[in-house]
Amino acid sequence: MTSPRAICVGEGLAVLVAEPGPLENSDSFTRSAGGAEANVARVLAQLGVSSSWISRVGNDGFGRYLLTQLDRAGVDVSAVVLDDTRPTGMYVKQRGGGTGADWDLPDGDSRMTYFRTGSAASALSPDDVDEGAARDLIRSAEVVHFSGITVALSESAEQMTRSLLACGTTVSFDLNYRPALWANRIEDAPRVLADHVRGSDVVLMGADEARVVFGIDDPAELRAKFPEPRHLVVKNDAHVVTAFDGDVRVDVPALRLAVLERIGAGDAFAGGFLGGLLNGASPVERVRLGHLCAAGALTAHGDVASILDSSSLLSAVRLSDNDWRSVDYGELVGS
Repeated sequence: MTSPRAICVGEGLAVLVAEPGPLENSDSFTRSAGGAEANVARVLAQLGVSSSWISRVGNDGFGRYLLTQLDRAGVDVSAVVLDDTRPTGMYVKQRGGGTGADWDLPDGDSRMTYFRTGSAASALSPDDVDEGAARDLIRSAEVVHFSGITVALSESAEQMTRSLLACGTTVSFDLNYRPALWANRIEDAPRVLADHVRGSDVVLMGADEARVVFGIDDPAELRAKFPEPRHLVVKNDAHVVTAFDGDVRVDVPALRLAVLERIGAGDAFAGGFLGGLLNGASPVERVRLGHLCAAGALTAHGDVASILDSSSLLSAVRLSDNDWRSVDYGELVGS
């Protein structure tokens, strides 16, 4: 795969998933792979969009594991740097057992404990995208995607993302505001993130995080504040996504479904929306594809969504408005 259509840049994480119940009681952990941009790359690959993941991982077992998992998912990892001095980031996921015991979580809830300070990806810098194989991939791609998580990792990572804003390729940016990652740079976060929103062509954000960062959660007001991106996508608590394509606005409700776990749903939505955009879908169809991919994450355990087959996806995105509002995602899975 010499010229992927989509490039995703950001930290990948090894994930250790505990048994349900208090974390201290878990005798075993299941290993998996996570990280916002890596998740998006895998969703795009499932949709048949060639994608590449650019990052830094430790030259350790977890780093090699991440490379293997992304490669098996059909994602090009040729430009990932192996760091001999810094470890691969990781997090531990606690899952609720619903027992009511001290330190347990409600059934279906989860909590993440991150171990990423000083990780290999925190050393990401402009050199990782401006030189060698990564530079060539980015120049030949149709879109480069990253998130506010990557911006927050370190000052050098922010310098890298600012370089990506000027790369000449269509830039997709997911706000993904994580206050804890900003540490002593937290006061700069609204300004820095606003710069990235204004410098991108495609922007995705939750209304709740936009309210925290920018003091605004209304889609129309956010559009007025940020007219620069051609595509501005706002997800709200009412499970409706508002998407602007220039001056065109569409409001598309989410599917009805039973939520098992919310981790990875935002990344899956981003992958679906970008997949639709790259394949020429209409504004409504792009958002519907995002909802369908997010549903694949919401209805399963794990960070990575399990996407419907292409025929089922095509049928679903082309439903009438009435059928879309009334269908349950379980019906689509069983069809």
